[in-house]
Amino acid sequence: MGSLLCSYLILYTEDMETDGENGIFMKIVRREAPAEIVYEDDETLAFLNNSPNAPGHTLVIPKKPARNVFDVDEATWLAVMRTVRKIAPAVRDAVGAKGVHINSNHESEAGQVVFHVHVHIIPRKDRSEFEFWGSEEFDPVEAKEIAERIRKLV
Repeated sequence: MGSLLCSYLILYTEDMETDGENGIFMKIVRREAPAEIVYEDDETLAFLNNSPNAPGHTLVIPKKPARNVFDVDEATWLAVMRTVRKIAPAVRDAVGAKGVHINSNHESEAGQVVFHVHVHIIPRKDRSEFEFWGSEEFDPVEAKEIAERIRKLV
């Protein structure tokens, strides 16, 4: 499973389900697994990550299962993002942070471990608390080709 263990996986065995109705996040929604819930509405749930990158690291999930951004319906994704926007200031202020990282990983190649769409709100007090993503040399010719492929697919 590696060092990218996310949320409540460490409380369970490695072969547990991480998606669908029997996934850990749905168990949290149904209160069948422990979580320190910080916010809830009809469509979303927010709780503290039990393997935080920083104190106050919070996860926001939809109450219905969706694997990730590639298959979540638009209304559900918008509900998650509304909740992120609503609670991000509270997460920041509760720990005396100056900013937050808002992050989401989609598929294992991008670091997704729990296959129920979720957004991380990670409070940051100082820029030195994290590393920026590496950067590759910008190639304008390659960028133009990639941009054209994206425009065709959208």
